[in-house]
Amino acid sequence: MKRLPLLLLALGLLAWVLAQPVGQGRYRIGTPLTPQEVERWNIRPSILPDGRGLPPGEGTVDEGEKVYNAQCLGCHGANGQGGVFNRLVGEPFPVTKDVDPVDFVIGNYWQYPTTLFDYIRRAMPFQAPGTLTDDEVYALVAYLLYQNGIIDGSEPMNAQTLPKVQMPARALLELDPTTQKRFPWIKLP
Repeated sequence: MKRLPLLLLALGLLAWVLAQPVGQGRYRIGTPLTPQEVERWNIRPSILPDGRGLPPGEGTVDEGEKVYNAQCLGCHGANGQGGVFNRLVGEPFPVTKDVDPVDFVIGNYWQYPTTLFDYIRRAMPFQAPGTLTDDEVYALVAYLLYQNGIIDGSEPMNAQTLPKVQMPARALLELDPTTQKRFPWIKLP
């Protein structure tokens, strides 16, 4: 007899769940996507190191700081100095064999600024990847490059200016022509 109320409660709960309309509510399960929703998640063409594939748009360092504070600060900390996830801002490592440990900040990790743009555009922010506008991504890249001392921030980032940026550790990320290996003295995690 003690189990009867629990059984009735479970059956009532099951009946209530099954009576809920399918495809309605927050998650819209079973609802067809609109063309705009499909386009938002559509895999975009890759952006090449020379800038081919960069979309129209533009952003400044000041605009990028606002985007960073709204979208990135929670994971990467104030001014990109680290938080729950890796820090993004730091000094580039010197071009020597005495590099230990390597600080994987933007200037030390990304060979081309265009691939940084592509990564941020597709994969960030962590909680809602692919939701930044192209202008926001240009601005965010400008801010991060400025924070790392790679650009002076005097001109906006766009499809013409971004490919011209020289990343500080680019030579360390290219193959050694004599051994066809990347510099072996750098121990990657």
